[in-house]
Amino acid sequence: MRWWCCVFAFVLTLHLDIIAAKSAAQPPPNAIKNKPRTMPTTRPAADHLSTAYYANSCPNLEAIINQKVNAWIKRDSTLAPSIIRLHFHDCAIRGCDASILLNYPGSEKRAHASKTLRGFALIDEIKAEVERRCPRTVSCADILTAAARDATVLAGGPFWQVPFGRKDGRVSLVKEANTVPQGHENITSLIDLFQKLGLNIVDLVVLSGSHTIGRSTCSSIQQRFSNFNGTGKPDQSIDFNYLNSLKRQCKLDTNFVNLDGTTPRTFDVAYYTNLEKKMGLLSTDQLLHSDSRTSPIVDALASQAQLFTSQFAVSMVKLGNVQVLTGKTQGEIRRNCNFVNS
Repeated sequence: MRWWCCVFAFVLTLHLDIIAAKSAAQPPPNAIKNKPRTMPTTRPAADHLSTAYYANSCPNLEAIINQKVNAWIKRDSTLAPSIIRLHFHDCAIRGCDASILLNYPGSEKRAHASKTLRGFALIDEIKAEVERRCPRTVSCADILTAAARDATVLAGGPFWQVPFGRKDGRVSLVKEANTVPQGHENITSLIDLFQKLGLNIVDLVVLSGSHTIGRSTCSSIQQRFSNFNGTGKPDQSIDFNYLNSLKRQCKLDTNFVNLDGTTPRTFDVAYYTNLEKKMGLLSTDQLLHSDSRTSPIVDALASQAQLFTSQFAVSMVKLGNVQVLTGKTQGEIRRNCNFVNS
């Protein structure tokens, strides 16, 4: 009974989180009227975002983005998880400001941690079309955020409304990009990173569920095959048969292996059920199930598909709102996503 009570309490907490997120997006009509005039407050930058931001200035924006993302993913379905990952790498450093798209010596794009990122050409093509239709109006940060949503939907995941109004950053540093998680960190460091981004432990576990699709290079898991953490032995937290299967697939570090070993092309909760079977590809994945702070969340999501998809949408909105630049004094609208405006 204690286990069921814990799960019930967690599910209830998630339900309240969803309600709170919706309430925050739509404040009650009398909120401003009842606000004491003697206590002015500074609104968070994300509060300046709006789903209607481009309603007049670029009304066809979402249709343009959707058409381009759809066309590219039809040709190469592996681009869907790549766009989601590109969005995370952007937001994890300096917030969602398209700094990952800047391309010059010393930028985030040139970092070792960014070598396997893909999808840049798709974003460039979207930007070119948007500039043709709505010149100097739409930020690269907004394009990348909406593209990540559309890629999720095309992969079989949930839809959510994307609030717009982000500006593009002017700073991109290679040393900062190398702090993005690479699949071998401990849970404490991941929780700390997410907290710095304004995200919580539920967001960490839910957003990790994007690994239900996509692939990883074998170089990311080679340390699990032998001398794991200096023990001289393979990683003991992984299923023996699964480990042997991975070894056969990873004759070369440059080979690719599916992040989800059972249903790699389906956006579902198999990622979490795999963790329960000790079949997490990355060591950080498997640690989510062995750490007492995150394992109850993994178990709850593994048994409730609707809970996963609904909370994934909520957490992706939160991710897209991380440390955004807004207003007339922050950032800029880049004319080319690769370079700051001259």
